[in-house]
Amino acid sequence: MRLIKNILILFWRVWFYCWVLFTIIPIFPILIIVIAKEEWYHLFFKIARAWAKTILFTSGFKTVVATEEIINDKKSYLFCPNHTSMIDIMLMLAITKNPFVFIGKKELKNIPVFGFIYKRTCILVDRTDKKSGRKAFEDANRRLKNGTSICIFPEGKVPSDESIILDEFKSGAFRLAIEHKIPIVPITFFDCKKRFSYTFFSGSPGKLRVKTHKFIQTENLVMNDRIDIKKQTFDLIYNSLKLDLKYKD
Repeated sequence: MRLIKNILILFWRVWFYCWVLFTIIPIFPILIIVIAKEEWYHLFFKIARAWAKTILFTSGFKTVVATEEIINDKKSYLFCPNHTSMIDIMLMLAITKNPFVFIGKKELKNIPVFGFIYKRTCILVDRTDKKSGRKAFEDANRRLKNGTSICIFPEGKVPSDESIILDEFKSGAFRLAIEHKIPIVPITFFDCKKRFSYTFFSGSPGKLRVKTHKFIQTENLVMNDRIDIKKQTFDLIYNSLKLDLKYKD
């Protein structure tokens, strides 16, 4: 029985990766054009959203979003979701209409095809290099001033230990939010680890539940408040995940 299940998961995973690859290849010439200039990023974002929705749909995923506060499409935000899977990126694109730029780790630029687009559309950071961190912060400042939102996975990486509910948060996201006086949007992804973890023979199609929490305002905060709002954001997401696990038990 386990063998049959693994074979089905294998076919499903291969199906997923094929859709990821073969949906990028036909539109690659268009992507090269729209990523050539930063001013055209909003057009790229629309294409990326359509691509993400296609991948999730053809892989058998259905997004279910609960929202505590409505996002204003005229404002910039700092989106902070938890990070457990490669489909987190697709899910974030699928649920968010406001154009945003990911801040992500530099190593991903080495992935064939994806890496070419990634390094031209995202803000890259090498966490072992302080200069890289400052450059990423400057790039984020510029994007925010141009009206684009920012998305940061505050854990910084997907925990290798899948028993970890939520890993420790880095402080960079919260410094950025206070610097620009923009709302922080804590977002909980409940099912990505279960549906598509980095353990290859695991996962299944199904619902991807998302909760967009009430925004954390930063207009009246100073830089010393970053620790408090980091904890507040962490607690919101952690408690939601913990409560969901308790409910399932």
